Amino acid sequence: MTSFQYIGSLRFATVLCLLSLPDQSIGVEGDYNVVDRSEVLEAMRQHYGDYELTAATHGAWLAEVVFYLVRQARERDPDGPPLFIGHEEWFRSFLEVTGQTEHTAPRYALLNYRYEQNMEVDYRLDRVIREVVEGPMPKLAVNVRVRWKDGPGRPGRYSYIDTLSTPNVRVTNHQVITYRLLDFGDWVVYDEIEGITARPESGVLALLLQLIGEGHMTHSRIAIAQDGIQVSWTRAEKAYMKVRDYRYGCAGRPTRSAGTGRAAQAADGN
Repeated sequence: MTSFQYIGSLRFATVLCLLSLPDQSIGVEGDYNVVDRSEVLEAMRQHYGDYELTAATHGAWLAEVVFYLVRQARERDPDGPPLFIGHEEWFRSFLEVTGQTEHTAPRYALLNYRYEQNMEVDYRLDRVIREVVEGPMPKLAVNVRVRWKDGPGRPGRYSYIDTLSTPNVRVTNHQVITYRLLDFGDWVVYDEIEGITARPESGVLALLLQLIGEGHMTHSRIAIAQDGIQVSWTRAEKAYMKVRDYRYGCAGRPTRSAGTGRAAQAADGN
């Protein structure tokens, strides 16, 4: 891992991708390679020590876990079917690794479990990347879909407040979330995000978004320096508005959001 100088090149890593995940019902085992709990637990344990998982801003850790599972699957079958990671296996592994219980688990993790959000990961390269337009080829690229089943009385979304962000942020998960996850070695990219919206709980922007609705997250770039500082650059859009949010903290623990400052400028390539 290197210093922030690498983060500035994030905006030049432009990739044209093709999204193609199977459109069958969730949990049809014949269509997926179902990941068992022992595999999820092993993947989480490999990277748990580097992150503060009570923070909702744990995207770097989630990416590490997914990439670990994908690498294991690729060794067995490079052209295998998409991975299916069940909500039960994920949550129980999370509790065991973190030492939390259902009563003490962070709200984002508990809601993920209660809404039975399952994850599908397609790592077949021809289903993810069609062409690299500019910049380096990702070391690993996957399509991810997170969703829960339809059912009587089941809502199409849920929200929670990320109280560790400054300002606090209301995050909404919709029933189907999709994104592309790219590993460039020194940074991780979440791109073409659909199904996640958010708005700050205070400030002028919060008042405006209360009137016109939450902003849609579109992409995020994450990198971690040798000293443990994590930097993320996230973009959200609403109508004609484009909002950039910089977050940086130690090993996943958010300290503040800002549009200025040394780390923020590095993340933006300035």
